[in-house]
Amino acid sequence: MARPSCLLLLIFFSAFLALLPETTQLQSSQAWTLLKIQQLLNYPPMLSHWRRGTDFCGGGGGFLSPSVSAAVVCYGDTVTQLHIAWLPDLKVLTLSGLGLWGPLPGKLGRLAALEIVNMSGNYLFSGIPKGMARLAGLQTLVLDDNMLGGEVPAWVGALPSLAVLSLRNNSLRGPVPDSVGNMPALRSLVLASNNLSGNLPDLSRLRNLQVLDVGGNSLGPAFPKLGRKVVTVTLSRNRFAGGLPPELSTFYLLERLDVSWNRFVGPFAPALLSLPAIRYLSIAGNRFTGLLSDKTPCGDNLRFVDLSSNLLLGSVPTCLRSPDRKPDAVVLVSENCLDVDSSDGSQHSSPFCQNQALAVGIVPGKQRKNIAGQAGFVAGIVAAIVIAVLIVGFMVFFAVRKASVKGAKARAPAMLVDDNSSTSNGYPSKLFADARYISQTVKLGALGIPSYRSFSLVELEAATNNFENSYLMGQDSHGEMYRGRLGNGIPVTIRTLKIKRSQTTQSFNRHIETISRLRHQHLVSALGHCFEYDLDDSSVTQLYLVFEYVQDGTLRSRISQGTEGCKLTWGQRISAAIGVAKGIQFLHGGIVPGIYGNNLMITNILIDQNHVAKIGSYNIPILAEAMKPEVDQWKGGAGAGSKFQTDSPMYSDKSDIFDFGVILLEVVSGKTITSMYEVEILKELMQWAIADDDRVRRRSFADPVVRKGCSDESLRTVMEICLRCLAKEPAQRPSVEDVLWNLQFASQVQDDWEGDTRSSDGSPVSSSSRVVRSSRLNLSR
Repeated sequence: MARPSCLLLLIFFSAFLALLPETTQLQSSQAWTLLKIQQLLNYPPMLSHWRRGTDFCGGGGGFLSPSVSAAVVCYGDTVTQLHIAWLPDLKVLTLSGLGLWGPLPGKLGRLAALEIVNMSGNYLFSGIPKGMARLAGLQTLVLDDNMLGGEVPAWVGALPSLAVLSLRNNSLRGPVPDSVGNMPALRSLVLASNNLSGNLPDLSRLRNLQVLDVGGNSLGPAFPKLGRKVVTVTLSRNRFAGGLPPELSTFYLLERLDVSWNRFVGPFAPALLSLPAIRYLSIAGNRFTGLLSDKTPCGDNLRFVDLSSNLLLGSVPTCLRSPDRKPDAVVLVSENCLDVDSSDGSQHSSPFCQNQALAVGIVPGKQRKNIAGQAGFVAGIVAAIVIAVLIVGFMVFFAVRKASVKGAKARAPAMLVDDNSSTSNGYPSKLFADARYISQTVKLGALGIPSYRSFSLVELEAATNNFENSYLMGQDSHGEMYRGRLGNGIPVTIRTLKIKRSQTTQSFNRHIETISRLRHQHLVSALGHCFEYDLDDSSVTQLYLVFEYVQDGTLRSRISQGTEGCKLTWGQRISAAIGVAKGIQFLHGGIVPGIYGNNLMITNILIDQNHVAKIGSYNIPILAEAMKPEVDQWKGGAGAGSKFQTDSPMYSDKSDIFDFGVILLEVVSGKTITSMYEVEILKELMQWAIADDDRVRRRSFADPVVRKGCSDESLRTVMEICLRCLAKEPAQRPSVEDVLWNLQFASQVQDDWEGDTRSSDGSPVSSSSRVVRSSRLNLSR
């Protein structure tokens, strides 16, 4: 500052001191208060002469410091005034809960070094003064529980260091300024319990934002755009509407989500229950629809769930019911249409939720299906009556037609015949015959997989007990996924897909031909399909895709999340990785055209009872076409590009290689990876681990479960190919053939090492012998 100036704000301290009774017995309390002020001001030089034994009211007049910058004025034995001037180095100012009354002083802006200001719990009114915009170093501003009015000032967004902005429980009004979305250091934004309105600004650029609390306002209707690092999102009691954004299910750091008592509609995503960090989830008081399943998983940290007052159908997930839920967990599900004991009237009947959904423009898919079924039943009765009346005439017609039908069958190409398919559906014969076109070369009976065929709807209904809710594995806006068991006892998963009327018969035939070829030892293979038709115009309304069911868990569950007893060994992990690579090789080159951009994730790699890895989600064309821009992550579903990276079409095959590198990274480290940030960190650690020929450093990176049971050369080979797969430039990533060769080499080295270890009573094989094997294998390539 140019010259010393009196800090009038600190006169507020005198009001606090004046509240003390005017007796000599309280002189020590007043002295203690002054010394506490000295401590809060970080012991400024002008107060250096204040000591525990200082007589601040000596002679009844007061105490004047040697510096003219500080003075204490007394009346009798009571401090009535405190003057402190020129505090250029003051960094922390806390005046919380002192009962201060009046407008917030704009002269605070003169304290240029301030970093923390906390004046909560007072009676401050008027607006936030513009003078505070000069506090360039301000990191925390807390003005909760006051009577501040006006709007949130736009200049707040120009404070470059502000990390915490908390204005809870005031009388602020108007919109939140767009400048708030441009605060690079902001970590916590708390604007709850005000009179704010309008949409929140775009907050997705706030890379450090962890806490957003705007509950108790009139904000909305658009859901705010957020970055994926948020930990707490509280939007309760506002005017937000529409549906929740699908990317919310990928916020893996999210611990608290409260969207209760808004105007949200549309399907509720059960995946929110299984977010790895989620602790508190409340969607109460909205119009969320959808079917819940008792098979829906829950996150390990989930302690509070409130689904009440919505339009949910189905069953409460088993993980939310006693005795499966945690002892301290709270679960509220009243005022829905769930299959629970509603003797206390806590649940509505199913028609209530369906009618309410119709009233707000949401038509559940299951209801449409039931309506179609009822229409089909009525149409069947009418058709039966008509047939009974005209049967005599038809007998004459069929007698004349019989010979020509035999001739047409004799001339039909052999490739159109499928002896495993059902012909009793009563569906249009031309479309049904074309859709059953299956190449005999894709019948991989040697793999133990049944031949691909066309299923009847009756078969699929019997396999799922008429698509009962307890068989439901998941759903989205395009259809559902059910588990089931065929009449011959084979377990299957059945994927339903609503069909656009714009899709032609020719496109169906092309897609079915492609799907029929998706059969490989390391894929969750397609077993067949079924069409459902509109009874009025015979158009296809729904497609059912049947896949094999793999029930022994995911690769992640056998690595990152498994117990010690069931985690895969190093040799088994390499074998699983080889299987995934072979599956990718088949998708890229085993069928024409190749299938790329398969959204490969370790949670979609399934392990069967023989430890064989199978890719459970890949980019089936008909699903990708119908589901854009969504990414389906169900078993046997379709992907729509990498979760971690998006490459140009020129390098579409390299996107799968990058995703495979992420899988390898988790296979080696044993650490759960949920974000690109974690990929980069582990990649750097792996590069450091293999930078020098340091065996201890490499083993320190590996999963402790397999650290002692793996060959150093095998480990290094897998780590090197993993890093090549994770190259930022797609052109620098290896081909799938190169990946396979390196993994097979690592597997052979591991097998030889284990054999030598056993033959030498546990002593590892010498380094020189491993080099000889390496040279021999490289020459044989």
